[in-house]
Amino acid sequence: MYTFKDYYNNEVRLSFRDHPFSVHPLHVFVICMYKNRWLLTKHAERGLEFPGGKVEIGETAEQAAVREVYEETGGHVKSLQYIGQYYVKGKGDQITKNVYVAEVDELHRQDTYYETEGPVVIETIPQNIKENKAYSFIMKDDVLTHSLNYIQKTAPNHPV
Repeated sequence: MYTFKDYYNNEVRLSFRDHPFSVHPLHVFVICMYKNRWLLTKHAERGLEFPGGKVEIGETAEQAAVREVYEETGGHVKSLQYIGQYYVKGKGDQITKNVYVAEVDELHRQDTYYETEGPVVIETIPQNIKENKAYSFIMKDDVLTHSLNYIQKTAPNHPV
């Protein structure tokens, strides 16, 4: 388990165990690959980030992950793997998010990408991401760093 502060100085606990904080999390974060490149979305207010969002009533976290990727990027998820979960204790709220890694095999043009401006495909994640104003606060805490390290350790042939 990792414990650290996020971009807003909230306490975050991250684990790569099977649902350590909740078996029914209400949020998802999906690290996406498309043709061996990173698939992000550009949130209208926050900037570049991996897709994610809330689990809607009647759907599983896995269904939410697939839906969020499609809504925010037009991406068709070929494979989805749960890798971990994190818990954020904010000033007025608490959230639990499942973290997934997804392989996207197709991008479909959408009439709307909801609160985002659609897909953004990049070759590499910048070394200076924590200082880079183009990226969302969601990309700037250690959830992403630890998740990418975990993926590399557990799936060395994965294109991460």
